[in-house]
Order: sequence, then C-alpha cells, then structure tokens
Amino acid sequence: MNTTYSWYSKLIKPSWAPPSFLFGPVWTFLYVLIVISFSSVFVKLFQGKIPFVVALPFILNLIFNLTFTYFQFGLMNNELAAIDVILTLITLIWAMVAIYPYAHWITYMQIPYVMWVSFATVLQLTVTYLNR
Repeated sequence: MNTTYSWYSKLIKPSWAPPSFLFGPVWTFLYVLIVISFSSVFVKLFQGKIPFVVALPFILNLIFNLTFTYFQFGLMNNELAAIDVILTLITLIWAMVAIYPYAHWITYMQIPYVMWVSFATVLQLTVTYLNR
C-alpha cells in the first residue's frame, strides 16, 4: 500500500485534480447508486423483463469499473488505466441508453456516475499524458 501511495503521489497531476480524500466519499455514494440500480437491472433480467443485451453493458461496466483500481494502483500502469476508464465511460453510456426504454429511473440514477466517470476519464487521460 505504501508503495502504491508513494507511486501515485509522485505522479504529475493537473492543478484541477481533486484532493485524494475526496475519492472515498464520492465512490461510496456512487457505489450505493450502482448497487441499487444495477441490482434492479439484474432482477429485471432474471425475471425476463429485459433481454440479455440490455444487461450486457451493465455487466461490462462492472468489470471495467472494478479492474480500473487494479490497473492504476496494482499494476501502476497509467496507460491500461486510461484505456479502462474510457471503456468504463463507453459501457456506462451504452447501459444508460439500453435501459432507458425499460426503466427511465435507472438511467436517471446513473447521472452522478456518468458525470464523475466523465471527469475521471479526462483526469486519467491528463495524468497519463503528463507522465508519459
């Protein structure tokens, strides 16, 4: 953990990067929204109320969301983390569009998540560029 913290703290970051202490509370809030909304998607899938293709972007989004931390902090690889965060954003937008005809509220519930991931994508791409 200390190696990871030391590595990350030494990276060049833009002046507009949020302080580290902000990430925990933001992700806690977002994960509450994700658990509620994604669980509803999977319940609808298992009940046969939506086709698998509607749930697919949610599944992929979870995979990309969870692998980001491994790429960024486990492997300490900005390039893989940058690709991963782009895929997280793409699958999230895809998920929001796919579920909208079936449950508008799930799409609306993703708005804070898509806003944060959009910001995080720009931040990660900037950090990756600055530390190439």
